[in-house]
Amino acid sequence: MMNPKNVSLSGSRAKRLTRAERRQQLLDTALLLVREEDLDSLTLGRLAERAGISKPVVYDHFPTRSALLIELYKWIDTERVTSFAEMMSRTPKNAQETADVLASTYILCAADTKGEFQIIGAALAGSEEKAVVFQELLDNCVAMFVSVLTPHVDIPPASLQQLCVGLVGAGEALSVAITRGRMQHAQAVEAFAMLIKGIMTLQEK
Repeated sequence: MMNPKNVSLSGSRAKRLTRAERRQQLLDTALLLVREEDLDSLTLGRLAERAGISKPVVYDHFPTRSALLIELYKWIDTERVTSFAEMMSRTPKNAQETADVLASTYILCAADTKGEFQIIGAALAGSEEKAVVFQELLDNCVAMFVSVLTPHVDIPPASLQQLCVGLVGAGEALSVAITRGRMQHAQAVEAFAMLIKGIMTLQEK
């Protein structure tokens, strides 16, 4: 879904980059460094070298390595969520189709087959800032699940909200299982679809 390009820019061309464009170039390059080398190689100095710019420019965007990792973590997840939202909005679906498409789309977007999201998250383990960001990302996913499922369920909104928290947790666990080679993609999708369909059968009490 993401296709970062390591574009080394210097001289007059580099000066024409807007701040937003420069920031995106640095995130693209940082992700490439993680993919082609390893996370330990991702230092602010190495990022500046790989991007073809001076260290002060990198520090202006990311004052610390932790700040860079947080932004990279958020960006990877934003790309996953954006892809998920785009795929879910393409065509109207009945309840059965919604469950199947929701399961397959979420697992496809959440399964980090390259391991980058998990690796970066592990590097931030114990960070209070990471905990806040991670909760924000989970809340956004829960809100999307609630929005998708609301037309197809007959339970109170508060109950659906709570169940969607569980669904997102299950989806993340299934995605991690794929990443670690403990489950095939098709098995994870099937299991997730069964969970979603189970919620759709619940009736308001």
